[in-house]
Amino acid sequence: MNSSDSKTKKQAKDALDRFKMEVASEIGVPLKEGYNGDLTTSQAGSVGGEMVRKMIRKQEEQMSSGN
Repeated sequence: MNSSDSKTKKQAKDALDRFKMEVASEIGVPLKEGYNGDLTTSQAGSVGGEMVRKMIRKQEEQMSSGN
């Protein structure tokens, strides 16, 4: 793997982490950097579920606008 691939993967991971924290904050889940073993399964699942809903909504908007 070359350094540009590594840099791209790091940027993608960082963006996904920021998105996850943003969604958690929006829905009131106390997600923090690092260990989150104190979250319930329901809380953790709600963050992932809302992330997927937002990504699908964004893609549908892009597809309907022709972008």
